[in-house]
Amino acid sequence: MEGQDEVSAREQHFHSQVRESTICFLLFAILYIVSYFIITRYKRKSDEQEDEDAIVNRISLFLCTFTLAVSAGAVLLLPFSIISNEILLSFPHNYYIQWLNGSLIHGLWNLASLFSNLCLFVLMPFAFFFLESEGFAGLKKGLRARILETLVMLLLLALLILGMVWVASALVDKDAASRESLYDLWEFYLPYLYSCVSLMGCLLLLLCTPVGLSRMFAVMGQLLVKPAILEDLDEQMYIVALEEEALQRRLTGLSSSVDYNVMELEQELENVKIFKTKLERRRKASAWERNLVYPAVMVLLLIETSISVILVACNILCLLVDETAMPKGTRGPGIGNASLSAFGFVGAALEIILIFYLMVSSVVGFYSLRFFGDFIPKKDDTTMTKIIGNCVSLLVLSSALPVMSRTLGITRFDLLGDFGRFNWLGNFYIVLSYNLLFAVVTTLCLVRKFTSAVREELLKALGLHKLHLSRAPRESDTAKPSANGHQKVL
Repeated sequence: MEGQDEVSAREQHFHSQVRESTICFLLFAILYIVSYFIITRYKRKSDEQEDEDAIVNRISLFLCTFTLAVSAGAVLLLPFSIISNEILLSFPHNYYIQWLNGSLIHGLWNLASLFSNLCLFVLMPFAFFFLESEGFAGLKKGLRARILETLVMLLLLALLILGMVWVASALVDKDAASRESLYDLWEFYLPYLYSCVSLMGCLLLLLCTPVGLSRMFAVMGQLLVKPAILEDLDEQMYIVALEEEALQRRLTGLSSSVDYNVMELEQELENVKIFKTKLERRRKASAWERNLVYPAVMVLLLIETSISVILVACNILCLLVDETAMPKGTRGPGIGNASLSAFGFVGAALEIILIFYLMVSSVVGFYSLRFFGDFIPKKDDTTMTKIIGNCVSLLVLSSALPVMSRTLGITRFDLLGDFGRFNWLGNFYIVLSYNLLFAVVTTLCLVRKFTSAVREELLKALGLHKLHLSRAPRESDTAKPSANGHQKVL
């Protein structure tokens, strides 16, 4: 009898493992297909010849698609876990959701951590070096020579990173046991290295998210139709049509020898056409779209941003009085045993909305920074090198998103897998400083955003506007093209 029970338990365990593996494969396949269509939409179209460079580009494309799918999985990881916890709490004995259990959630977290390490330290460096390789001098050119050069470069990079992390560990933690633990590659070195990368990702999020939260208002203002208050759109359309006609006449009158003037006039004509298209869209928009949708979206963005700052402020107070508020504090009741929010399913839905809002804001803030402005992909005109850079950046941001959400107190869901093993999450001063900096920087960015018009008027009244003390973008400046001939509009 005991033997039959043991066999039955083994069969049940085997079937559960197969079911969880199938679910993980299906979820990843969906993310991979979506990521492939996204990358091919922005990738520069090349010739269809099956030469060596085409094969290298195709391999790099597959690796970038895999990395982008892992990034999307890391973004969806925390919201999926939160909604799964609420579903299991509401329907604990439902037959149709028996596949949704704690084992599946833990497996997804472990796979996300494993694939993030694999993409960040192996696949993306391989794709970059493979794309830039030509083969060592003296060897026969071909794929084998390029693969050999790529593997040698990966080995040198691994040795360089290993030495840097070992020296950093020796400087920060002078304990001999901690330095000796780095010799264990799988158990200590990779988690320690990923912990350092996660800390850098959280710092990058700390820089990008406040900028993105203030930038979201301008982005939505570009996507939506603003209300026409004290504006005559028909008169503006008439003026723009006259200006377009005048530019076309000047272009036809100029000789082709004056290349600079022709290029300048063509660019000016293109800007006028873009502005004319925007005016036509505003004129064709309905009254509901102009007068209701735009104010509602702006109010919604303001409410979400205010709730985020309030939650961070409450988390700061909890950190000061309760040690269980630490991201690496005591473990919760488990998945499906208790609700993560005092408001139940509504509170969980609000947490998910805020997590997605923070992720979108961080991406917008990332591309709004001057240093990363050249990373903005262009449709059908993005090189593979720039795609690799974008995939690495999104992977670092998405991998740090669950850690940042838990550190700021946006959610109380415990970090699972290697995400909860980061050493710096148990440092009270780092966590408290992170929360304080986020709240202060976000508040300053919002105040600067909403007071920019007032500051411009004050500078004009004082006669200081010629000094360019305010860096608020003007309407005339946003229409000017960049040096590469493309407008920097998100």
